[in-house]
Amino acid sequence: MNTRIEDFDYFLPPDLVAQYPAEPRDASRLMVVSRKTGELSHATFRQLPQWLDDHDLLVVNDTQVFPARLKGIRDTGGRVELLLHHLPVPEDNGAISRKARASAGYRARRRLRPGQTLTFGPDLTAVVLALPGPGTVEVRFFSQTGNVCQKILEAGQAPLPPYIRRDPETSDRSRYQTIFARQPGAIACPTAGLHFTAQVLAELREKGVETVSITLHVGPGTFTPVRVSDYTQHRLAPEYFILAPEMADRLNRGRALGKRLVAVGTTTVRVLEFCLRQEGFAAQEGWCDLYIYPGYRFRAVDRLLTNFHLPRSTLLLLVSAFAGRDLILRAYKEAVEQKYRFYSYGDCMLIL
Repeated sequence: MNTRIEDFDYFLPPDLVAQYPAEPRDASRLMVVSRKTGELSHATFRQLPQWLDDHDLLVVNDTQVFPARLKGIRDTGGRVELLLHHLPVPEDNGAISRKARASAGYRARRRLRPGQTLTFGPDLTAVVLALPGPGTVEVRFFSQTGNVCQKILEAGQAPLPPYIRRDPETSDRSRYQTIFARQPGAIACPTAGLHFTAQVLAELREKGVETVSITLHVGPGTFTPVRVSDYTQHRLAPEYFILAPEMADRLNRGRALGKRLVAVGTTTVRVLEFCLRQEGFAAQEGWCDLYIYPGYRFRAVDRLLTNFHLPRSTLLLLVSAFAGRDLILRAYKEAVEQKYRFYSYGDCMLIL
């Protein structure tokens, strides 16, 4: 089988990259893709209940994005920007933590150096501890007057992806967040969930569609570019996940009743496939590094709701593994022709 990442490319006019979300959320467009017939049909997201019924079990990711982007000044006077890879970890045991450690990606005109001090506010500084790889840094944050973790969250901005070419706005703190968000820890939003509203969920409940939650804290692994031509040689950095006992039981009951598992987003797919054993779903938490690409045999997921993804990305590989490369690239070509909006704040597709 050909495993060239170059075969998962497509042309996208820059003006189709969504810079703001649809208002309201469920006004986004929905392409419905049939794996059985190859048919492509068009709707709006608020029509989603037309394609689901009481034979479906909706599975969502309830991770919550935290304000992981920090802009500051280095001790030489130059600007620096950090994208934290995880929630900061307190390093002291007091009631109010004054020190916390974190790993991050960084952007600066010149390379950082161990020992440098970075300033992010009147009472929030960080010292560079190490540079473990290109563009990455280990830092220790300090605050003299308050809880350092709280200071970091107050100083941070919504970690919008780089293809959204504007500064984060106040509204992004809530809009770059799904209505399912309960567990803080992600540095990117599981964007397939952005389209849901209370009204759509109510209509699904009326049709007998239950909802189950898993947690996967989206980290840099999800959006790290594939830099090798043979995509099977790419390695996916692990991300922390939780499948609670109650949720595992509900998944197992649903499967026993013959229900179809409808995964909302690629992160949900990876947790479901990672946690399914021969005897069923096993409650667990830990690190998921499951990398899904064409040739993978799906055992858990029956249907997939997902946004439109970047060319040559691990996300596009996963979707192509689920529906087939040719069908997905044909759907993307039609989405471009129909002027769908792409990426995080864009439209979505339901693959049946």
